[in-house]
Amino acid sequence: MELLLVDDEAGIRKVVGITLADMGHTVHQAANGDEALEVFRRVRPPVVLTDIRMPGMDGLELLRRIKKDSPDTEVILVTGHGDMDVAVQGLKLDACDFISKPAGPEVLEIALKRAEDKIALRRRMREYTENLEELVRSQSEKLVEMERRNAARDAVEGLAQAMGGLAGEISGEFAMFNALPCLVSIQDRDQRVVSVNRLYRERLGDRVGQPGFAIYAGASGEGLESPVARTLRTGQAQKSREGLFGPDETLAAVTVHTAPIRGAGGQVELVLEMLVEASEVQRLQDELHTTRQRYQQLFDEAPCFITVQDRHLRIQAANRRFRQEFGAPEGGFCYQAYCGTERPCFGCPTLKTFEDGQPHQSELTVRGKDGQTMNVVVWTAPIRNALGEIEGVMEMATDITELARMQDHLASLGMLIASLSHGIKGLLTALDGGVYKVNAGLRSGNQEMIDSGWQKVTGLISRIRGMVLDILFYAKKRELQLRAMPAADLASQVAEAVAPKAEKQGVAFSAEIPANLGEFMVDEVVLSAALVNILENAVDACADDKTKPAHEVAFRVRPDASGVFFEIEDNGVGMQPDTLARLFSVFFSTKGSRGTGLGLFIAKKAVDQHGGRIGAVSEPGQGSTFRIWVPRQQ
Repeated sequence: MELLLVDDEAGIRKVVGITLADMGHTVHQAANGDEALEVFRRVRPPVVLTDIRMPGMDGLELLRRIKKDSPDTEVILVTGHGDMDVAVQGLKLDACDFISKPAGPEVLEIALKRAEDKIALRRRMREYTENLEELVRSQSEKLVEMERRNAARDAVEGLAQAMGGLAGEISGEFAMFNALPCLVSIQDRDQRVVSVNRLYRERLGDRVGQPGFAIYAGASGEGLESPVARTLRTGQAQKSREGLFGPDETLAAVTVHTAPIRGAGGQVELVLEMLVEASEVQRLQDELHTTRQRYQQLFDEAPCFITVQDRHLRIQAANRRFRQEFGAPEGGFCYQAYCGTERPCFGCPTLKTFEDGQPHQSELTVRGKDGQTMNVVVWTAPIRNALGEIEGVMEMATDITELARMQDHLASLGMLIASLSHGIKGLLTALDGGVYKVNAGLRSGNQEMIDSGWQKVTGLISRIRGMVLDILFYAKKRELQLRAMPAADLASQVAEAVAPKAEKQGVAFSAEIPANLGEFMVDEVVLSAALVNILENAVDACADDKTKPAHEVAFRVRPDASGVFFEIEDNGVGMQPDTLARLFSVFFSTKGSRGTGLGLFIAKKAVDQHGGRIGAVSEPGQGSTFRIWVPRQQ
């Protein structure tokens, strides 16, 4: 694209000109407003990029003159510090955009892309307008010609066609209305029945040639207020409730619909009359009511929490069990009802279903209206309209709190066994070494060796005692020991704990921990252990990946108004969707015999205990990202 660059500083023109040329643009340059006008009138570029502050003619005056000469040219203003008011004046003068100095390549590219889009849109609108005008002119000529040719034919054939159809109906050929579950007749301008359908004949007899209004209760001799008479008088369709006399003189309520049938001259020649018995309407309404009752009963009695949500996660309907547990939230957001938060949950399955139209499953920790937490498994399914478009998502959640408690007990048992098998094995090995040293000292009479060996033995015995007490402690339910601490301090401790392992595995490790994270109430031991576990898993995922030349684990922390976000990203082996769905399940491990399947389960439990949220996204072969949010106050 050709463009004109205007700036009174030669250095800026040179640097920006090179940048624009590298982007593939043809650049013309000018050092002031007068020179710019001369160049513009010679080459007519579609875009002008001009500085506002220039000696002589400034950028605003140049904008005015260019727009007066060529309104379709797009002008981008380059402003300095304190030029915001001037830039606003430029926008009022129809400037395309403004950018601030110094303008980097990304900013220039965005501004030029906007200008190109406006030029392309204007071109398409011009082409569309021209094509539309030509199409209107052509179609108008065709319509005039068609009307001229058909006017005479319509006048002759219209009445013949109506009378031909009427002749067929008079002879009894009324097949198109015979399948309807209502009484249908056609009456002439004298309200005499011309033809009827099968149901009309079965219910009221063959009344062809008789006055149609005679079947109504209270009908006068001329039937001036019958539905057909009103249609003949007004030329409009009518609807009314009437009393109907049958052959046995029984009275029934009917809803009557009438519609005019016009001849070639536009006059009402015939009237179509349709009668729907109230009993039939009531039967259909009863069936509909019964169907709705059955649906509502199934909806309310289902042994799970069911909601129907729109694209904004606003609850449109909820079953009885959901209302009992979480209140009556119709019109509210699901994440407010479930968790009392102001944003959707990580990895929300309902949003995923809106995106791809497929069912999804997820595990969540939610909080009932009584404040008690529960674990649920969530399934989602799309609700489509007649066009196949997704207009809602049904979300079903099943309470698995008892199962989660059993998993907790199993996890505690697994931790106990794992700690015993690994810890005591190592301590006994070391204890053997201490005893050997004592025996060697006794044999050689070396008192220093005896003292050193005995000191080692007593120290190991003390450690065994402490480890057993710790195992007993962790095997029981442990309440959080909360204290206020700077989030940056905890994050730094976690990063320092993981960095040596990453270095040993040859994985680059980076930590972005701003100082303005603020304080939060946490159990430092529990939460740091959870974060370290996830970071070490990320390092292992990179070490297991042999397809990339280099690997990196990034640890990022950022604050928000009510909590702290932790993000752990790696470019390791990644995970399949079925692995991702089971990631936080107890005893599920992707490491085979190298893992216990407890780490991520315990990490999620730690985050849940803090009232936070944890989620993960992953692509096989690309890597994984874990996101953890912890509130500042419990």
